[in-house]
Amino acid sequence: MKLKKLVTVMAVAGITLPGAAMATNGMFSSGYGMVANGMGGAATAMSEDAFGGANNPASMVFVGDRIDFGASLFSPRREASNAGGAFGNVVSESDSNYFAIPEFGYNKMMNPNLSLGVSVYGNGGMNTDYPALSGMGTTNILGGSGSLGVDLMQLIVAPTAAFKITPNHSIGISPLLGYQRFKAQGLQGFTAISTDPTHVTNNGYDDAFGAGVRVGYMGKITPQLTIGLAYSSKVDMQKMKKYAGLFAEQGNLDLPENYDAGVAYKFTPDLTVALDYQRINYSGVAAIGNASIANLANGLGSNNGSGFGWHDIDVWKLGAEYKYNKNWIMRAGWNHGDNPVQSADVTFNILAPGVIKDHLTMGTTYTTSTGGELTVAYTHGFENSVSGPRPAAFGGGTDTIRMHQDILGIAYGWKM
Repeated sequence: MKLKKLVTVMAVAGITLPGAAMATNGMFSSGYGMVANGMGGAATAMSEDAFGGANNPASMVFVGDRIDFGASLFSPRREASNAGGAFGNVVSESDSNYFAIPEFGYNKMMNPNLSLGVSVYGNGGMNTDYPALSGMGTTNILGGSGSLGVDLMQLIVAPTAAFKITPNHSIGISPLLGYQRFKAQGLQGFTAISTDPTHVTNNGYDDAFGAGVRVGYMGKITPQLTIGLAYSSKVDMQKMKKYAGLFAEQGNLDLPENYDAGVAYKFTPDLTVALDYQRINYSGVAAIGNASIANLANGLGSNNGSGFGWHDIDVWKLGAEYKYNKNWIMRAGWNHGDNPVQSADVTFNILAPGVIKDHLTMGTTYTTSTGGELTVAYTHGFENSVSGPRPAAFGGGTDTIRMHQDILGIAYGWKM
């Protein structure tokens, strides 16, 4: 009950906003914290802000006393089309194109070897809102009635403790306190294949709370070389009863397990290059990883019911940071991840077209005369598309989903 009250209060207070959603590396953000966003998300071996709870908990003991807060304007552009099916050749574009995503971090040194802090961030999500097809009355592209789409928002509150086991090596732990909010609409065509037809669509928002843990290690091997390792367990969420007939395992939508390894090398006193590898295990969550079409006979909502068919993905994050002078730091980065969506699962992924593979990022920090740090970051996710056959039960033909996106964020932080 205390967990539920804590996360609810933070959500109401504005740490997160209803409808905020992202989809970059699948349903995860490409980076957490504005510094990481400017460097392609590479942060496992970096320690410049108070977002260790999202990146590497062990980094926080090297950050010092610090507070950071900011927000991003996220603009995803999604399109779905069907050719040669029951509706002819049709195209539908999602109407929801702008979302605000806040973030907050705090860190306090209890002594030279121990820090306590908290990172609050949007883990990810997905949002689509396709209108009814032109000239087809209220029918949408999946054969349902009215606007079609889903709205999933995920918030993580990560209290963090980090400890130096030697002057240059640290470990850290972050309990992950999760909250998610979801609704689906326009999926009337899915009720006939559900084990619980009244809990598939148009039931308004449902929410769920859960918990997991992230642990990390950071080592400053030499004055130039830093390495980092982080592991996050699955965040075990409550079942969403309003959508027990949609998600596998009677409405169970956990946050996937993931792990990171990173290295940062200071080539000169002013130039640092960082490289991260991340693995996201979507297959460990039935509602996400179960094949969609291959599991139709099991019925939506069952333990072996259809999911989105997402595969586990590998993500590479490369970033560079250059200290131009005492006031300005410049950053740039590249983020490349696998596409989790395969052609056999395109029809279901009209709801969640997380198909982007490549991102270009850039950012800067300006230090004011009073020591405040104003950071701006921009990310462009390059368009990618996937096509595949639509089952005859949904009208046949060939479905194509495509997506590109832009993210512009600003944050302010200072050392206390």
